[in-house]
This record gives sequence, structure tokens and C-alpha cells, in this order.
Amino acid sequence: MKLTRLGAALAAGALTIGVIAAAQAATNETIVTVVKVTGINWFNRMDDGVKQFAKDNPGVTAYQTGPGRADAAQQLKIIEDLIAKKVTAIAVVPYDPPTLEPALKKAMDRGIKVVTHEADNEKNTMVDIEAFDNTAYGAGLNERLASCMHDDGKWAVLVGSLGSRSQVQWADGGIGNAKAKYPKMNLVEPKLETNNDGERAYEVAKEVLRKHPDLKGFQGSSSLDVIGIGRAVEEAGMQGKICVYGTGLPTEAGKFLESGAINGIAFWDPKLAGIAMNKIAQMLIDGKTVENGADLGIPGYTKVTVAKGPGKGIIVRGQGWVNVDKTNYKQYPF
Repeated sequence: MKLTRLGAALAAGALTIGVIAAAQAATNETIVTVVKVTGINWFNRMDDGVKQFAKDNPGVTAYQTGPGRADAAQQLKIIEDLIAKKVTAIAVVPYDPPTLEPALKKAMDRGIKVVTHEADNEKNTMVDIEAFDNTAYGAGLNERLASCMHDDGKWAVLVGSLGSRSQVQWADGGIGNAKAKYPKMNLVEPKLETNNDGERAYEVAKEVLRKHPDLKGFQGSSSLDVIGIGRAVEEAGMQGKICVYGTGLPTEAGKFLESGAINGIAFWDPKLAGIAMNKIAQMLIDGKTVENGADLGIPGYTKVTVAKGPGKGIIVRGQGWVNVDKTNYKQYPF
């Protein structure tokens, strides 16, 4: 009888220890956000979102990392290291989505949850979260450019990387819009690559202006494209003569918006995107997924659409794009 009671006590003790261990495991989740490059304002702002998520979810370890320069191989190595560390989830903004396919498949095969952003062509992801429809966003930028150019004249398109899926989609969205609606707009330089580098964008823009002194417009893709273009336009004294639109951040583009070297920018808040990626990663950890029309409780992601992705995952799109110009950019302090 004593042995039976002892056995029962030991079993109860083991059960209690198991419950405690399970509770500890449940609060020992690690979600790591891997960005294209660290140290630029765009991803500094995204880091604010990751930190906000960590603050709001004290049982979860959440942090952001990425390569010191925009480089697919360096980003791949970081992800391989995270797989070896057996983190709970990886949320990644791929520099070059195809490069990461084998690593992300390995991560999922090992039970790591995978969320991507700006990569709706990524096959090995569970959820790709987009702030909006990328083709429509590029067409929207082009509509503003066309209006400024009076639907006529030579124009050029810059992209940070030809491997960056979303940037190419924005460029193609703009090019397709002009081709379909504005036959007098003459695209003389399609998709010039700037390596997500403001200095490189400046050099590329200067060369375009040298080659096409009668150029009427630029459409940029990387958040640093418009900065480089703005510098080149301002240096050439061409404010008011050349129309410049593209993705950008208000704090970076502000001085060029004020001078007229940039006419307008569009963006989505990287902080909110960072929160959205981490929230979806947490949902996956909890065995949930995103349903069509769901409200993620994040501005711009209150009624998302869900579509099948190129692999086994889904693509979730919000309505998070914002247009600004000189009149309203100060409303956005980032």
C-alpha cells in the first residue's frame, strides 16, 4: 500500500514537473526577424515594431538581425545559424527570395515556423505578409508621376535589386500602367539597379541625366532610390523640371520634398509590418493561421485578403500604403 502511494506521489510529482516544463517551454519561444540589411532607417523603423511586439508579449523572445550590407549570401548564413540554434520562428524580409529557398525548407522541415515579407514568390514559407498588392502600388506611383509629367516625355525606373521581388513588381506595375494608359510617356531606362544604396542611386541618376538631358521623370523602388535621385536632380538645378516619385521614408525624403527635387513618395510603415510578421509567427506557433478578411489588430491590416502562395503557404495582403508629398509628410515622424 505504501509503495502504491509512493508510486502515485512520484507520478503526481512527475506530472507536476511536466506541466511546469511545458509552461516554461511555452514561454521560451524565440521569434527572430531577419531583414535585408541593418543600419538603414527603413529597417531601424521595422526594429521598433519588433521591439514593440516583444514588449507586448513578455513571454516571447523577439529580436531583429540582418547583414551589415545588402547581400544574399550573408543573409542566408544568418538564417542557417538560426536554424542551428533551433529558434521557434523566423520572420524574414528576403534580399533575394530564391537564394533562401533551401534554407527556409530546412527550417520548416525541422519544425521552425517561417513567415516572409516582400516575397510573394517564396515557395518555402508558411505565410508571406504584404502591406498591399504590389502591382497596384507601382501603378499608383506611376499615376502620380504621369500627372506630374502631363502624361508626356521620357522617364526612367530605378530598382534597389533585380532580385527583390516586391521592388520589381512595383517597377513592373508602373511600367505596365504607363504602357497601357500613357502612350506619350517614353521609358528610356527600365529597371536600373542601385544595390539598395543611396550613393549608388545618386550615381545612376546622374548618369541618366547626362545621357538624357531632356528627361522628364523618375520612378524609384528602393527607399534609397528617391534619395539618390533627389540629390542628382538638386545638384543639376532641375527641381520643377523633372518629376520624381518612389518609395521612401518621410524623414529621409523631407528635405528633397521641401526643395522640390522629389515630388512625392509612398510607403508603408515598416514598424507595423514588423509587428504583423511577428504576430503571424506567433499565430503559427499557437497552431492558428490567418483567415480571409481577418483583422490583425494593426493599422493597415484590419481586413486582410488571403490567397494561395506559390508553394504550400498563403499570401496575406493588407491595405497599408500611404501617399505623401510636401504638404503632409511631416505627419509621419519616421
